Parts: sequence; structure tokens; C-alpha cells
Amino acid sequence: MEQGEKQMTEQATYNEPEMEQPVSSEEAVLQPEGEADAAGSVGGEPEPVSGATGSAEEVQAEAGELAAAKAQVAELEAKLAEMENRYLRLYADFENFRRRTRQEMEAAEKYRAQSLASDLLPVLDNFERALKIETENEQAKSILQGMEMVYRSLLDALKKEGVEAIEAVGKPFDPHLHQAVMQTDEGGYEPNTVVEEFQKGYKLKDRILRPAMVKVSQ
Repeated sequence: MEQGEKQMTEQATYNEPEMEQPVSSEEAVLQPEGEADAAGSVGGEPEPVSGATGSAEEVQAEAGELAAAKAQVAELEAKLAEMENRYLRLYADFENFRRRTRQEMEAAEKYRAQSLASDLLPVLDNFERALKIETENEQAKSILQGMEMVYRSLLDALKKEGVEAIEAVGKPFDPHLHQAVMQTDEGGYEPNTVVEEFQKGYKLKDRILRPAMVKVSQ
């Protein structure tokens, strides 16, 4: 029985809750959490700030990317400017070519009869020499009349194409229209005036086919 009482006494002792230690009035004053944390951190080493280091690396990386992008933009702008200059030069060359082609076509249309007219000038000279012949023979006169008709018809056809004879006798000497082969002191003429024509000159519109061969007063 004594053994049973002993076991009950030990069980009661084991189940009895632990009593808290008394707290003094000074220790009962609570400190603010911030101050406690600060006090706990005083004297300790500062923890490294990983966020600031990461931000600096990101800024540096972005700066490098921005510089590369600017360099690429500058390169593309230079290429674009070069292409624009090349385009402008090609466009100017094309416009000049088109203008020259148009002018050549207009000139070809305007002076299309130049080659034929130049080849016919000796024929006109021969007609003029033949028509200056004087004869009493009726048959010869009839031939000359037929030649004159052909000569007039030829002149009319050339005139329709713009071929005209250059006026010479009595006109002031013009080196663009006249070719002086002789000079004379004959009176009655102003100086530097055409007094005689040896060979007719012709022009096709505003282009000289052949200057007139003339004698000019001094």
C-alpha cells in the first residue's frame, strides 16, 4: 500500500504545471519593437543589399543596348541618305536623257528634209545655170521652158519642207549667211554690203544648209 501511495505522489508531482518565474517591475516595462530590433542589430555587420546591385547591372545592360540601337539607327540613316542621293542622281540622269531624246526627236522631225535638200542643192544649181542660157531656137526654148517648170516645181516642194533661198544682194554682209569670196570698191553701196551673188545659199527653217557665195563692198 505504501508503494501505491508513492506512485500516486510521483504522478501528482509529474502532472503539476511548471510555475512561472516572478518578473520584476523593471523587467515588466516593455520596449518598442523597433527599438528592440534596432538594439538587436546594433553592433552587427550590415547585410548586403542585393536589390541595388541588380538594378545597377540592369541599367548598365540597358545603356549598352541603347548605345547599340543608336549606332544601328545611325548606320541605317547613312545608308538611307546614300540611297536617296543615288536615286536623285539616277533620276536627274534619266530626266536629262529623256530631254535629250525628246530634243533629238523634235530636231529629227523638224529637219527631216535636211539630207534630201542638201543633196538637191547641186541639182538646183544646174537648173539655174541651164536657165541662164539664151537661145533663138524654138525647140531649145521649149526645152528650157520645160526645165523651168521642173525647177519651179522642185523649189515649191522644198519650200513646203521649209527650204528657202537666202537673200543676199543689197543686204548687209552676215558671216552666218554669206561667204565672201571677193571684195570691191564699187560706188553706190554702203560698206560691208553684198553687191553680187555667185551662188545661192539655202536654209532649212532656222538651220543654214549652205551660205551664199557673194562679193562684198569694202
